[in-house]
Amino acid sequence: MNVLEAIQCRHSYRGKYKNIPVPREDLRKILQAGLDAPSGCNKQTTTLIAVDDPEILARLHSVIDPPVGETAPAAICVLTQRINAYRDKCFAVQDYSAAIENMLLAIVDLGYQSCWYEGHVTDDDRICDRMAQILNIPNTYELVCFLPVGIAENDPIRPQKKAFEERAWFNSFPQT
Repeated sequence: MNVLEAIQCRHSYRGKYKNIPVPREDLRKILQAGLDAPSGCNKQTTTLIAVDDPEILARLHSVIDPPVGETAPAAICVLTQRINAYRDKCFAVQDYSAAIENMLLAIVDLGYQSCWYEGHVTDDDRICDRMAQILNIPNTYELVCFLPVGIAENDPIRPQKKAFEERAWFNSFPQT
């Protein structure tokens, strides 16, 4: 699969996963794709934890309410550090977003599926804090995203996208 095919095939998968482990070699490739993402002023604010231990996954799932990705044989937790860069601006959100997108593309390229769960774990109930405790994450990091990883049990359903002409133009915004 080339990168354009991976981009076209990638979408959020919220279904069940097959009970087939994700090899560490594949998890390493996915993590490396995330680490290879661009980072504002090269501050490299994004850190990643792959979880493939069934007991740790079960502990993580026990605090995620409502449950998501509970049948995935692996998951990636995305961490960030709020470090100021250029002109005292922090690009942590852009950094981890680029890392997540790279990983989502690698996941699809390797034959797996995933879903970007951010608001679900960082909302007011702060599920991310309980997840961080399970993973022994220091207070200087913030867990911002949970990516289940596995082989889809069912064929993924591609969402309907608006037509190109409704969202992209050349040289200026169209006149109404």
